Amino acid sequence: MSRVQLALRVSDLEGSVAFYRRLFGVEPAKRRPGYANFAVENPPLKLVLLEGEPAQPTALDHLGVEVATTDEVHDTTRRLTDAGLIALEENDTECCYALQDKVWVHGPGNEPWEVYTVKADSGQLEKATACCAPAAEKAPATSGAASSCC
Repeated sequence: MSRVQLALRVSDLEGSVAFYRRLFGVEPAKRRPGYANFAVENPPLKLVLLEGEPAQPTALDHLGVEVATTDEVHDTTRRLTDAGLIALEENDTECCYALQDKVWVHGPGNEPWEVYTVKADSGQLEKATACCAPAAEKAPATSGAASSCC
């Protein structure tokens, strides 16, 4: 299993859930306060909706690739660092109501990408007030553990 993830900050979570339910023809895979995700089979997509500020336009929060195992995350970390990219590894981090292992990189426009696997369900949305903010604001370090999330 591997699928692209698109995480969006939305001002109207309930309206967005209703829209994407109709667009993709599936129910959310997970609903929590201020959060919903859809595991869409066709096209293979993990759509994450994060509650944003009222009356603000929808904004990209981050991008990702969900993989099946921690080994795939570690393989990706090695591949990225071997390719000269700065990778920030996070193991056993609680984010988006899941326990995850992940690695972060930033694209040329500073867009955050994560490659991650979900290890278990969790009761925690995120450690920070804005998903990805700690990873995006940290000074890049080559493959090290971090306490930021999502």
